[in-house]
Amino acid sequence: MIDQLFGSKTRVKLLQLFYSNPNRSFFVREITRKIDEQINSVRRELANLLSIGIIISKNENNKLFYEVNPRFEYNGALSNIFANKKNVGNDSPDNSNDMYNFKSLGHIDLALLTGQFTHDEISGVDLLIVGDINKNKMDKFILELESKENKAIRYAVMDLDEYNYREQVKDRFISNIIKSKKQVLIDKSKVLLDQDI
Repeated sequence: MIDQLFGSKTRVKLLQLFYSNPNRSFFVREITRKIDEQINSVRRELANLLSIGIIISKNENNKLFYEVNPRFEYNGALSNIFANKKNVGNDSPDNSNDMYNFKSLGHIDLALLTGQFTHDEISGVDLLIVGDINKNKMDKFILELESKENKAIRYAVMDLDEYNYREQVKDRFISNIIKSKKQVLIDKSKVLLDQDI
């Protein structure tokens, strides 16, 4: 039904991908892989979304990246329709936090993507996980994520007490993460509730 309303299955998949990952940037080949659509169809729909103003593009290292335009007039409404849908793509780690298999890692209070996922290197890491984590399972998780994303992942893991202490003493690492462009996947303890995210 949404395909009919929005006129294109590819357009719907793109909107679901972008609004499920509002701070992430994607390049064309990555998008085609994540939503399992033909590259010509993806390029045509990206051009449509750009012309409307729903997404924006930026050129980095001779690659064109696309992401949600936070200033688009109907951003909130589209986010309500498309955010966190589970049918974005067959193998996308971005369509659902369940795909990250966080449950197997232990108790997680906070998980967020930043760095190369959001094209903001201020934090110095790509993934931060705060909680009581099983180290062996975390190592396996990172290997699987690196394989899925086809890139090395810089990550940091700490328990909630350490995070709270470092945030309280204005630790530079935590301050940079709070300031960085990020996609919060889990915030069970409302760790970032008072922060500008």
